[in-house]
Amino acid sequence: MADLGAMPAPRQPQKPAASVDEAALKPRFAALAMLEAALDRRNGLDEALSSKAVTDLPVRDRAFARALAMATLRNLGPIDRALQARVKKAPPDAVIQLLRLGAAQLFHLDTPGFAAVTMTVDMAATRQATQPFKGLINAVLRGLLREPPAAPEAETYAPPWLYARWRAAYGEDAANAIAARIPEEPPTDLSLRDPADAAALAAELEAALLPGGTLRTPRRGDLADWPGFGEGRWWVQDAAAAVPARLLNVKAGETVLDLCAAPGGKTLQLAATGAEVVALDRSGARLKRLGDNLARMGLTAEIVTADAGAWADARTFDAVLLDAPCSATGTFRRHPDVLWAAKPSDIAKLAVVQTQLIDAAADKVKPGGRLIYCVCSLEPEEGEAQAAAFLARRDEFAIDPPAPGEGGAPAAALTLEGTLRLSPSLLEPEGGMDGFFVARFRRRT
Repeated sequence: MADLGAMPAPRQPQKPAASVDEAALKPRFAALAMLEAALDRRNGLDEALSSKAVTDLPVRDRAFARALAMATLRNLGPIDRALQARVKKAPPDAVIQLLRLGAAQLFHLDTPGFAAVTMTVDMAATRQATQPFKGLINAVLRGLLREPPAAPEAETYAPPWLYARWRAAYGEDAANAIAARIPEEPPTDLSLRDPADAAALAAELEAALLPGGTLRTPRRGDLADWPGFGEGRWWVQDAAAAVPARLLNVKAGETVLDLCAAPGGKTLQLAATGAEVVALDRSGARLKRLGDNLARMGLTAEIVTADAGAWADARTFDAVLLDAPCSATGTFRRHPDVLWAAKPSDIAKLAVVQTQLIDAAADKVKPGGRLIYCVCSLEPEEGEAQAAAFLARRDEFAIDPPAPGEGGAPAAALTLEGTLRLSPSLLEPEGGMDGFFVARFRRRT
């Protein structure tokens, strides 16, 4: 079991001010809206972040609201266990959400104890559904102040059904190593338009150069204020997400198809090589963001709005990259909401879509060409099983194993089958990486 250390002791309550600043409730209600949206549906957190209730907040309050929502989601498992130990009968969901936010402020943000309790009680007082539970909220949070819970074990950070899947797939030690990464806030990873710019940008951004060419920086704040953003010298992309496009080994002048391309990090990588890139996605709104990023970077690609499984274009390509829709459980470092919004049935449904898409992608590969299939998922049905089934039914393709360390992937990620299983527990102590499965195929000539 990973040693996570003791849960930090909350700052003890002090005598509160005579009156509460009502403005302080606004970012907390924004955090509440984010939390509710994240637990209600996939992509709900992203939608809430762009809502008027959040965007109208001052910059500092907006940052606090996001930090509170993310801290709650990253520590939701241990928080719920601590609350369940103090509440015999589950209160309404609206009350549970307030208790979660209050507990997150007590243990995971630099919030004084009295403020965390008082503000949460005041939030309850403003809504008819939660007003009768002010006393319960006050008692539970003050009880946690007096007797903080013990340090949580790694497995408690993951939803039980997901942890059970990881343990079955990878073993208990590996599952614990993955789950131990859930509460950690990751650094920011950047991909560069020009690899020759790495040393200069590393100095300007106080960044470290990772294998493969990714820059990793501890900086926070508005990206638009960072050196090199306005000049289009870099874009945000996790180190793991940058590996698949590198493995295509694209050369200038080659033709490349990027399927399910939005939001576009891999498209930018491919376009930066000088290749002729077609970027296809079914979402016009997400493709607009891709187009904006291409313009900022000074790069070009043909953008197509279409369903990748039904695209009727007759062209074939030297290289095809399919980053298939998936459960996205490997992205929890930056998107902890995916763990709690996902359902067991999602994986089987998405696997059917992935099978259709990888066959459609294969049909677009020229003889002798390369195909990358990848998913940002930790679930074998979406990764290893898809690759094996594809090879069994498409004998014109063969696996093309990467060399150890190729593309910036840790050598430990290379499997016996010649694929890559990137795990959040790899690339430590540098700060980890997203979970990805990557397979490279070559079409026989």
